[in-house]
Amino acid sequence: MILRSVSITAGDKSRFPFNLQLIQNLEALNFDSQVTFFVGENGSGKSTMIEGLAAAANLPVVGSQNIDTDESLLEARRFAKNMKLVWSKNTHRGFFLRAEDFFGFIKYLSRLKNDFIKDRDDYDNRFTGYGRDLAVGMASGQINGILRRYGELNEVSHGEGFLRLFQERLVPDGLYLLDEPEAALSPTRQLSLISLIKEMVNKNCQFIIASHSPILMAFPKATIYSFGNDGIKKIPYEKVEHVNITKAFLESPESFINKL
Repeated sequence: MILRSVSITAGDKSRFPFNLQLIQNLEALNFDSQVTFFVGENGSGKSTMIEGLAAAANLPVVGSQNIDTDESLLEARRFAKNMKLVWSKNTHRGFFLRAEDFFGFIKYLSRLKNDFIKDRDDYDNRFTGYGRDLAVGMASGQINGILRRYGELNEVSHGEGFLRLFQERLVPDGLYLLDEPEAALSPTRQLSLISLIKEMVNKNCQFIIASHSPILMAFPKATIYSFGNDGIKKIPYEKVEHVNITKAFLESPESFINKL
């Protein structure tokens, strides 16, 4: 494991997230496997924990802003100051990704590419000779680098672009913190993501994922922490509420809906 554990020191109980009972009762979370899931209802604190970990680890953010300037991560930055991370190997390889930030990342890449196109055209008009060739070549190289790495993300489906991002950005020995990645993925694409995670686990990567997806949670030998009214507890896959509700629904959708 890259990240072995996180412990929380006391904070102002009148402020979020220290006003959450599960945070007040938490002494430490241990990461005993290379894939860990945080599960629970909306508002249970699992995304807050992921965001705090990302800020404490100072990981790069896949989005339109970095972790130090994103206003939506202000509380996460405050939370991170009360986190103590224990590392087997401290690393800045990896990234933090919230599914909703993916659109921002596409916009950022599109804006960056368009800026280089404007620069290229400007250099072509303003300069001559060797200086022109050098400047135009530099801008063209940046444009081609973006297209070679990510393709035209605006021209593929959300799920295809999301997986393309993972394929290009996952590197060995990295720590990856993901908040509800299934939001962008069909069930088939979720299986493709599992395949990518399996490949990268074999290259010494670690994943901590907040999720509602019974498909992703089924990752072999993953640790699952349930966030609930009774605190944060390690549970087996078969005990996850989302798994059991999904199973019950699929066995008898009509009768299940009639009981609502």
